[in-house]
Amino acid sequence: MADFGPVAWPPAPINTDRLVLRESEARDRAAFIELFASPEVGVHVGGARPRDELEREVPEVPGRRPGFFVIDLDGAMIGMVTLDRRDAERQGRVRPDGGEIELGYMFLPTAWGRGYAAEACRAALGWFEDACPGEPVVLCTQTANDRAMRLAAKLGFTEVERFEEYGAEQWFGVWSPVVDR
Repeated sequence: MADFGPVAWPPAPINTDRLVLRESEARDRAAFIELFASPEVGVHVGGARPRDELEREVPEVPGRRPGFFVIDLDGAMIGMVTLDRRDAERQGRVRPDGGEIELGYMFLPTAWGRGYAAEACRAALGWFEDACPGEPVVLCTQTANDRAMRLAAKLGFTEVERFEEYGAEQWFGVWSPVVDR
């Protein structure tokens, strides 16, 4: 969970050209289950979770916490973007003590390839830069995840290091808000 200091959470919904970034609602539960049960989504995040397990464990209003945005397209959840404090014990950091804000995202496969991730992540990064100016944002992804690697470059993340974690090579980068968004 992220601590955004004096910044109120949740913020007002953030509107982009096609999307709304908003707080989670009970109507999003089925999409959450679909997202975490998806074999395609699970490939680079440790695998899909069993649907029956998710049905038992996902709360009525999932994902309601600071730093968690539901991505809404035409009134339906298509994914999520998160801004969380990175565990200082993990590899990868830009500050000596770690604990930077880390961008994360997941989208339903039906939403892939349409630019929604770039649009939603840009909006979340813009909100964060306004709320916490100068605070570094990092991103970590498997180097084997070509889509995530392209998105990191498109968003303005630059490589800091690579390392092995979770049995795969990881790419770790930092965001520079001065890049043309």
